Amino acid sequence: KLVAMEVTQLLLNAQSIDGTVRKHAEENLKLFQSQNLAGFLLSLAGELANDEKPVDSRKLAGLVLKNALDAKEQHRKYELVQRWLSLDMATKTQIRAFLLKTLSSPVPDVRSTASQVIAKVAGIELPQNQWPELVGSLLSNIHQLPAHVKQATLETLGYLCEEVSPDVVEQEHVNKILTAVVQGMNSAEGNNDVRLAATRALYMALGFAQANFNNDMERDYIMRVVCEATLSPEVKIRQAAFECLVSIASTYYEKLAHYMQDIFNITAKAVREDDESVALQAIEFWSSICDEEIDILEEYGGEFTGDSDVPCFYFTKQALPALVPLLLETLLKQEEDQDLDEGAWNIAMAGGTCLGLVARAVGDDIVPHVMPFIEEKISKPDWREREAATYAFGSILEGPSPDKLMTIVNAALTFMLNALTKDPSNHVKDTTAWTLGRMFEFLHGSTIETPIITQANCQQIITVLIQTMKDAPNVAEKACGALYFLAQGYEDIGPNSPLTPFFQEIIQSLLAVAHREDATESRLRTAAYEALNEVVRCSTDETSTMVLQLVPVIMLELHNTLEGEKLSSDEREKQNELQGLLCGCLQVIIQKLGSEPTKYVFMQHADQMMGLFLRVFGCRSATAHEEAMLAIGALAYAAGPDFAKYMPEFYKYLEMGLQNFEEYQVCAVTVGVIGDICRALEDKILPYCDGIMTQLLKDLSSNQLHRSVKPPIFSCFGDIALAIGENFEKYINYSMPMLQSAAELSAHASGADDEMTEYTNSLRNGILEAYSGIFQGFKNSPKTQLLIPYAPHILQFLDSIYMEKDMDEVVMKTAIGVLGDLADTLGSHVGGLIQQSVSSKEFLNECLSSDDHTIKEAAEWAKHAITRAISV
Repeated sequence: KLVAMEVTQLLLNAQSIDGTVRKHAEENLKLFQSQNLAGFLLSLAGELANDEKPVDSRKLAGLVLKNALDAKEQHRKYELVQRWLSLDMATKTQIRAFLLKTLSSPVPDVRSTASQVIAKVAGIELPQNQWPELVGSLLSNIHQLPAHVKQATLETLGYLCEEVSPDVVEQEHVNKILTAVVQGMNSAEGNNDVRLAATRALYMALGFAQANFNNDMERDYIMRVVCEATLSPEVKIRQAAFECLVSIASTYYEKLAHYMQDIFNITAKAVREDDESVALQAIEFWSSICDEEIDILEEYGGEFTGDSDVPCFYFTKQALPALVPLLLETLLKQEEDQDLDEGAWNIAMAGGTCLGLVARAVGDDIVPHVMPFIEEKISKPDWREREAATYAFGSILEGPSPDKLMTIVNAALTFMLNALTKDPSNHVKDTTAWTLGRMFEFLHGSTIETPIITQANCQQIITVLIQTMKDAPNVAEKACGALYFLAQGYEDIGPNSPLTPFFQEIIQSLLAVAHREDATESRLRTAAYEALNEVVRCSTDETSTMVLQLVPVIMLELHNTLEGEKLSSDEREKQNELQGLLCGCLQVIIQKLGSEPTKYVFMQHADQMMGLFLRVFGCRSATAHEEAMLAIGALAYAAGPDFAKYMPEFYKYLEMGLQNFEEYQVCAVTVGVIGDICRALEDKILPYCDGIMTQLLKDLSSNQLHRSVKPPIFSCFGDIALAIGENFEKYINYSMPMLQSAAELSAHASGADDEMTEYTNSLRNGILEAYSGIFQGFKNSPKTQLLIPYAPHILQFLDSIYMEKDMDEVVMKTAIGVLGDLADTLGSHVGGLIQQSVSSKEFLNECLSSDDHTIKEAAEWAKHAITRAISV
C-alpha cells in the first residue's frame, strides 16, 4: 500500500522531464488505481486539499481525480460513473469533504481544479439523489466568506450548472444559486475576481433560469445586472457579460423586446470602441438574434397567426438603419494577413458574417442600406475600402430575392472579373473570388429566371477563373470554389452544357493546380479536387471520352501515394488527405461512367481500381478509408453481379470496417456499402451473410459504438433480406427481437430536444426499412408464416409512432410502406389485425391526402394491398 508521501513524489515524478522517471511514475499510479481504487481516489483528494503540498502535485492530483470521473467516449464514461457509484459511502463522504475544503485554498489553480471535480461528482450523484446537501453547503455562508473563497464557490456553481441537467435541481435551490450569482455580479461587489467568476457562472446557469425569466421583476433584475457588467472597467468581465447576452438572445429571445433599445446602445458602443474580444461578442449578440429570426421565419414560412407560439419580433428589421452602418464600419478593420491564416477571426470577419445573417433575416430590405457603401468604396485607392465594399457585396447575396439583386449583380460581374485580373491587392482578389463564388452559388442555376452567365460572358468568366488559379494559394483556392459553383449550376441543364467547349481546358488547369508546389497551403489542393469532381459530376455525354481519359491519370496519382517511402508525420497526413481526395474523385468518375453507354470501356479499369482501393486500407487514415469504401460502393453498383469476384479479397476489409468503433464514420460508411453490395450481388452475397450478420448484431449490442451508426445497421438488415429472400430465415430469431426492442426504445425517446427528435426519426426509419426489406424478401415464399408472430408488434409500433405525431416526411413514407408490405406479404393472415389498428385507418387517410406525391403514391399502393388482405 502506498503512503501519502509516496503519492506526492509519484505525482511530481509523473511530470518529470526525464522520460524514464515519468513512465515509471505513471505505471505506479496505474497500479495503485487498479489495486485499491478507494485508497487511490482518497489520497488524490487529500493531496489536492493539503496546503502544505507542492502546487504541481496538487494540480495533477485534481486532474487525475477529474479523469477518474469522466471521459469523452460514452462507454468509458458509463464505466467510470458505475465505478464511482459503487464506492463505499465513507470514502465518498471523505472525498467530498476534502474537495469542499480545497475551495478555501489560497492557490487559485488548485481551487479551480477542485471546482471542476466537485461539479463532476455532482453530475454523477445529484441525478441519483445523492449528496443532496451540496448546493446548501456551497451557498450557506457565501456572504461572509473571504473574497477568494467566494470566487471559488461561484466558479463551482457555474461548473455545477454546466454538468447537471436543470431537472435534478429543485427550483428553491435554483433561485438561491441565481441570487448568489447575480449578487456576485453586482457593481457593489468590490472584488473583480468575484465579479468575473459570478458573470461566468451566470453564463452556465442561464439554462436553469426559465422560471426566473418568466417573472418580470426577476428578469428585469438579471438583465440590469448583466447590462451593468458590460460596462465594468475589467475587459474580462465585459467580455463575459456580453457572452451572457449572446446566450440570452438564443435562450430567451421571446423575452427581449423590452430591453432591445438599451442592448443596441450597449453593443454599438462596444463594437465601435471596446477591446476586440469584447467587440466580437457584441457582434455575436446580433448574429444570435438573426439566427433566431431566420429559424422562426423558416419554420413558419413567415405567416404568423395571432396565436402562434413563437412570434417573430423582427428585431433585426427594426434595427436595420442603425445596425447596418455599424457592421459596415467593422468591415474596414481588416488585418494585414487575415486571408493567409486559416483560423483567422477578427472584427471585420465577424462583421461580414453578421451582415450575411442580417441579409438572410430581412431579405430585400437590406439592399438599399448597403448599396451606397459599396458604390462609394468599390473603386477607392485604399485597398481596405475596395475589400470592404466587395465583402459587403458578397455578404448580402443570400437572403434577398434574385429579382432584387439581378440588375446589381449583372452590373457588378464585369467589374469583379476585372478586379480579379488587375487589382494589385491580394486581399481584394481573395474577397472578389469569394464573392463570385457566392454569385454563382445563389444566383445561377436552373431555378433562376434571368441567368447571370450567358453565352456572351461565359468564355470571359472561365478564362479569368483559370488565370486566377495561377495566383497566390488563397486567391486560387477561392477561384476553384467559384468554378465549383459555376459547374454545379449546370447540373440539370440537359445535353448541351455551356461548359462543354471548355471542359478539357478546365480539367487540365485543375490538375495543374493540384500539382502546384504550394498546393497544400490554404486548402488549395482540396479545393482543386472538389472543383474537379463537381465539373465531372455535372458533365454531359459529349465529354465522356475526356472523363475516360482522366481515369488512368487519377489512378496513377493514387498509385504514387501508395508507393511512398518513409514519411514524416506531417507529410503522411498530407498524403492521407490526398488519397482521400483521389478516392473521392474516382468515386465520382465511377458514378459517371459506370452506366451505359460508357460502362463497357470503363469496366476494363475495374480490377486495377479495386486493387488500389484495397491497398488504401493498408494505410492508417480514417478519411482515406471512408473515401475508398464509398468508391467501392459505387463500383459495386456499377459492376452488379460481376462484383462477386472481388468479395473473397475485399471481405476482410469489410469486416475490419464493421469492427471500427473508434472511427465510427468508417463503420457507418461500411454498413452503407454492404447495402450497395446486396443490391449488386443479390443472392450471390449469401456465403458472406453469416459473417456480416454476426458482426452487425455485435455492433448493435455494443455500448461502445456511436449511436448514429445504429439506424443504418437496421436498414442494412432490410437490404440483406431483400438480397437473400427466404434464406434470411436463420437470422429471424436474432434480428426480430433486436428490432422490437429498438422500436420500443424509440417510442419512449421522443419529445426531448430537436437533436433527439431527429435521432429518433432516423432510428425509426432504419427499423421500418428493415421490416420492409424482410417482408419484401419473404414475399411469395412458403416460409412467410414465420413472420406472422411479429405482425401484432409491428402494427403496435406503427400505431405508437402515428399517435406521437412527431414523425418527419421520410418516416411517414417508410411507415405507410411497411403497412402495405405487411398486408402484401401476409395477406389474409393479418387482415383482421390491420382492421383493428388505428394507424391503418387514420394514418392511411392522412397519407392519402398528403401534399407530398411520394407519400401519396405509397399510401395508394398500401390501400390496395390492405383491401386485398381484408377481402380474402
